[in-house]
Amino acid sequence: MGSEKVIEEKNQGQALLTTKIEGNTKKLYIESYGCSMNLNDSEIVASILSKQGYNTTHLLEEADLVLVNTCSIREKAEQTVRKRLEKYNAVKKINPKMKVGVLGCMAERLKAKFLEEEKIVDLVVGPDAYRDLPNLLEEVNAGRDAVNVILSKDETYGDVSPVRLNSNGVSAFVSITRGCDNMCTFCVVPFTRGRERSRDPKSIIEEIKQLVDSNYKEITLLGQNVDSYLWFGGGLKKDFKNATEIAQATAIDFSQLLDLAAKEFPKTRFRFSTSNPQDMSLDVIHTMAKHENICKYIHLPVQSGSTAVLERMNRQHTREEYIKLVDNIRRILPDCSISQDIMTGFCGETEEEHQETLSLIEYVKYDFGFMFAYSERPGTPAAKKMPDDIPLEVKKRRLAEIILIQQKYSLFNTKKFVGKTVEVLIEGESKKSSSHWKGRNSQNAVVVFPKGDENVGDFVHIFIEDCTSATLLGKRT
Repeated sequence: MGSEKVIEEKNQGQALLTTKIEGNTKKLYIESYGCSMNLNDSEIVASILSKQGYNTTHLLEEADLVLVNTCSIREKAEQTVRKRLEKYNAVKKINPKMKVGVLGCMAERLKAKFLEEEKIVDLVVGPDAYRDLPNLLEEVNAGRDAVNVILSKDETYGDVSPVRLNSNGVSAFVSITRGCDNMCTFCVVPFTRGRERSRDPKSIIEEIKQLVDSNYKEITLLGQNVDSYLWFGGGLKKDFKNATEIAQATAIDFSQLLDLAAKEFPKTRFRFSTSNPQDMSLDVIHTMAKHENICKYIHLPVQSGSTAVLERMNRQHTREEYIKLVDNIRRILPDCSISQDIMTGFCGETEEEHQETLSLIEYVKYDFGFMFAYSERPGTPAAKKMPDDIPLEVKKRRLAEIILIQQKYSLFNTKKFVGKTVEVLIEGESKKSSSHWKGRNSQNAVVVFPKGDENVGDFVHIFIEDCTSATLLGKRT
């Protein structure tokens, strides 16, 4: 797999489109960058604004309101958004009534810069303030700058039914937690998305039901840190220890939520993302083993194979603990695929520590991964306290070595499917050929096969005849 961490490349920066609502006269143009959480948040924003008279458009020039949902994790995403803002402002000169706003993680971090210093936007809205959009738009229309980046202790948007944007109509995301309590030194999420809180399981099951009723076949439960889901009546996860005895005794954790969803909707496939090694319990793995409809795939970011580097990153797991977790997954779920996030060239990383990462990839034999070189993010503990001291050419070489070894194991893992029959959910047409379907199996491998009389959204059995390191090639059985 490539070296960039991209969730759905095709959705990055695409104008999001929703069903038109009769009577809505204003036009909203919305683009999303970054993670799946951001795409899901854009759906929530479209839902809130549809009640304010906005329909989405994919024509920037005709928009009354242009919003860009931003990411602060990587420098590249930030540079892309800045370029987009320049483009919006060029259009604004032709269409002066157009308003421009920045949503999401970058909004929180760069509010003063965007509004006061550079004057490139009219409104700035943080990830917990989307409900405030109607009031903020009134402020803008009255000629005032509008900012709300206050982070909330309890906002989960549990009662907002997201409008599904650019959807294939087959798979959808459902957010179950917001925020993050892990203070990894390289990451801005706890500062841009706030502390972790979970969503009421009733509202999650209700949203899944609406999706199933609308014929969606696969649901991905989403959170910055999905395994640490914990519902005890609302509020921040860190306050759980102060909750009443009855609230603690009746709390619902992630394995119970997963069990509940899989039981309630036996014909629906479930996935979840992103897992954090220190929060993934054996209960979750046992729940996956119990239900056929929970996909046998775990995205398990490790970041580094060196315990010393993990300590500098303030990750809450060691190399040994991670290996023990992988061993447990292999024992309980022998056919489970595992993918990784690996960051190379973090502050102070020695050649020996880099070799430990390579040997971990050899040990786990990941199915695929998202690999990238460390780039310092302003506002993070690492940026404040640790020098970014690994030269760029060293980072590039180490990254190339990681990608090379990962490609070897990606091919090793896809080859295992050759000669076997797998169940595939058809997601759409193959990018390369209109006469082929593309879908994924339970292990998240992409499968391409010739079209017959099937339709998008069908589950089909495919005999695998051949593979590349990224794709399985087969035919209907």
